[in-house]
Amino acid sequence: MNYSALNPFTTQAWANGRHTLRCAKIIRETGDVLSFCFEAEQPTLFFFKPGQFVTLELEINGKPVMRSYTISSAPSLPYNFNITVKRAPGGLVSNWLHDNLKEGDRVVVHGPAGSFNCIDKPAEKALLLSGGVGITPVVSMARWWFDINAAVDTVFVSCVRTPKDIIFKHQLEWMSSRLTNFQLHIVCEKLESGDVWAGYRGLFNTDMLKQMAPDVLERQVYCCGPAPFMKAVRYILEGIGFPMENYHEESFGETPEAISEQIHDRLEEFEKTESAQDKSGFAVHFVNQEQPAYLESNQALHAAAMQLGVNVPKACGVGVCGACKVKKIEGEIEINHNGGISDEELAEGYILSCCSFARSDVVLEF
Repeated sequence: MNYSALNPFTTQAWANGRHTLRCAKIIRETGDVLSFCFEAEQPTLFFFKPGQFVTLELEINGKPVMRSYTISSAPSLPYNFNITVKRAPGGLVSNWLHDNLKEGDRVVVHGPAGSFNCIDKPAEKALLLSGGVGITPVVSMARWWFDINAAVDTVFVSCVRTPKDIIFKHQLEWMSSRLTNFQLHIVCEKLESGDVWAGYRGLFNTDMLKQMAPDVLERQVYCCGPAPFMKAVRYILEGIGFPMENYHEESFGETPEAISEQIHDRLEEFEKTESAQDKSGFAVHFVNQEQPAYLESNQALHAAAMQLGVNVPKACGVGVCGACKVKKIEGEIEINHNGGISDEELAEGYILSCCSFARSDVVLEF
């Protein structure tokens, strides 16, 4: 970043879209977890809602790959933002980031996006529950409340495998030492040789929850982690009569294999049939493209982009990551998204092409 140019009158503000950013710093959090700090070339304020995510657009082994990661920093430190990534066996993108991304490298980033956040779903009393690297969105919320001196009564619970796997341990202990309304609890599933641990041990359970947050029925619960962890949390909460309308969760990672295969099969099918298109169905025009594509009502609009060679990114395929955003200029569509686009963006005419379907002839802009 050109720090000599820091000026509140010339600083830009981040907007949801496609941006090329620089990796400014890499921080080792644990033996297999790194945080990557990104900033713009020119001073930019990275405003986002704590809990939201970005999508990285990368090239790995000569192929374009997109993957979504939650922002782990808070917007109260707005000139950069962090993502925190755990190395995983067989993890294509996470392992590539660990092994290849260096300080100074430039990366294309889409976002921010996501409905799992503490702005749209505010709380006066909160229980932040995480499993493993699922800590990233809830630590962003906790950091935000800490930095703005928010009067949010917070119980923070991090569940990890061993004491060596505690992410952000020192920062969490610092917040706990400075705030009377921040209670920190860490649960270690097991101990390994040489570990010293006096805290909770085993798997998170109902008894632990009642000790940590006796008033849990009065709290908003924000939860993120592996699917089995969140399933267990939901089971525990339902078992104690928790009002589940006050439960919020986030979970995403690599595009599910079945969806990836469907995307690949559809792409091959469209490539084979493009020349033999019978021009039935709804016409989908992209601005600056001479010819339209024709889609049936059950074909997502992204299929038109593939047919016409319009390079609209696509990652999750289910309306979570927000990478495939385009603007609808004309026509009627039906959209079935999963939080990858905001109500404000929808009101401005933006849609997600992976989960939107034509209900008339449509004109799109990308």
